[in-house]
Amino acid sequence: MSASATATGTTGSRPAAGGEPLLRVVGLQKHFPVTRGLIFRRKVGAVQAVDGIDFDVPVGTTLGLVGESGCGKTTTGRLLTRLLEPTGGQIVFDGHDITHLSMGRMRPLRRDIQMIFQDPYSSLNPRQTVGAIVGAPYRLQKVKTEAGTKRSVQDLLELVGLNPEHYNRYPHEFSGGQRQRIGIARTLALKPKLIVADEPVSALDVSIQAQVVNLMEDLQRELGLTYVVIAHDLSVVRHISDTVAVMYLGKLVEVASRDELYATPRHPYTVALMSAVPVPEPVRGAGGERARRERIRLTGDVPSPLNPPPACRFNTRCWKAQDICRTVEPPLVELAPGHKTACHFPENSAA
Repeated sequence: MSASATATGTTGSRPAAGGEPLLRVVGLQKHFPVTRGLIFRRKVGAVQAVDGIDFDVPVGTTLGLVGESGCGKTTTGRLLTRLLEPTGGQIVFDGHDITHLSMGRMRPLRRDIQMIFQDPYSSLNPRQTVGAIVGAPYRLQKVKTEAGTKRSVQDLLELVGLNPEHYNRYPHEFSGGQRQRIGIARTLALKPKLIVADEPVSALDVSIQAQVVNLMEDLQRELGLTYVVIAHDLSVVRHISDTVAVMYLGKLVEVASRDELYATPRHPYTVALMSAVPVPEPVRGAGGERARRERIRLTGDVPSPLNPPPACRFNTRCWKAQDICRTVEPPLVELAPGHKTACHFPENSAA
């Protein structure tokens, strides 16, 4: 089990971390069994989608969870919202251990834990009006509002930048960005404390991604929300996150404040990810030529989570790998204040 990766808030308009975190994850695991046989389905292995990750999320802050496809980000989000049953570890939300709560005991807590899904086209029922979609949480949780459900839904639509008169329209009458706003309005209906956003803007046109991200930030300031944002777009993560956790093949390899991580990434995988971010206006050198960031191209593909490499899981693609990387798993340790890395030979380090 890796050491606890505590996500601490950074400077800015968001509240600073203090006291107990709203969300605490310790040694979280999710292994999907692989079976063989039509009648006697015997287990022949397990896909280690999430394999022992630790982090904290203080109240009012945003944790950005990044990594390439297949690293376990979405599975982690579904574990946090208890859409999936954890194989091991512990999830503590607002002082309550929700790791293995039954569906009935979890229902009241769903008011406080909501999720924004990736695809606004498939997350809304095309047969229901916007009013029915956004008002569904009130009906399911049997919540009565002072102004009535319709007025409350219209207020939510206005809050997310939509026309309250769109109450009786259907999802197909809206653009992708507007549909995502409808999804956000539905998420806010029960005034949650924690929102897990799974790639909230990746399915949207680039021209409206910034609008949705800015909306999420405004809502966080107004309502005191706490976010866990799952994304692969490092620019979006940098804009919205207080703390960034980098995930590779089911493990956390680096956790740091946003500014610290982008200024001095220490894990080789993080360095490679950062090198892929395009520089919009490279600085010109003394001779007038534009200085280009060195692009690190990783060889090979991500290993299968069904049979991950021993010790450090990045050793098959790392240009710094040595024998110890293949035999001893590096712990997630603090190499600088608030900056934790799981690597035997970290970058940007005097050690």
